[in-house]
Amino acid sequence: MALVRRYMRWKLPRQERERKAALEAAFKTTLYYAKKNECGPFPATSTLFNIGLYLLIAERDIQALKIDALTHPDEWTRKLNARIILLTIYEWDADKVSGKALRDALDQIDPPDDLKAEAIDVLRGLRAVQGRVKKQFTVVRNTAIAHRDPNVLAQFRAIQDLDVMGVINVAGDFYFEVGRFVSVLTKIMGHNNNLSSFLRQWTSR
Repeated sequence: MALVRRYMRWKLPRQERERKAALEAAFKTTLYYAKKNECGPFPATSTLFNIGLYLLIAERDIQALKIDALTHPDEWTRKLNARIILLTIYEWDADKVSGKALRDALDQIDPPDDLKAEAIDVLRGLRAVQGRVKKQFTVVRNTAIAHRDPNVLAQFRAIQDLDVMGVINVAGDFYFEVGRFVSVLTKIMGHNNNLSSFLRQWTSR
């Protein structure tokens, strides 16, 4: 396994290069438009870019930790990175990027019904991923991540028994849903580029 990890530590950064570049490009673009619309006259546009940035920050955090979680030669370091990935997904707050703010933004932009449904379905998918994390990893989160159990042996065993590959698999599902949201956000913003959409946002302020 040490040899496999050493090989994958060389190979994974090369495999991930294209994905990392795409993620950074999406992040920079979304950040640019989130800043541009932060105090502007189009609140629905601002809301959607805010949601996109919220998701992409979490994805970049996970991307930064993933290779060490899989391949670092020190087991403790691998599991520490896996624990941080778990906490990132576990504490992701779906209510901050869904609910009334999202519905209002979609109503103001008024994209086709299939795009509205797709945006809402992505957030359902993200909630489902988070639900899996809570079902599988609540014990380790409560014992050895967000809180430190005073029963130190219980804390140690939770760390020792952590299924790193299980964490990485869940992170992959989170990636998939974030990618879907960025895709639907791009399509909604394309639909948003018209006078009637801007007028609805302007008058709703």
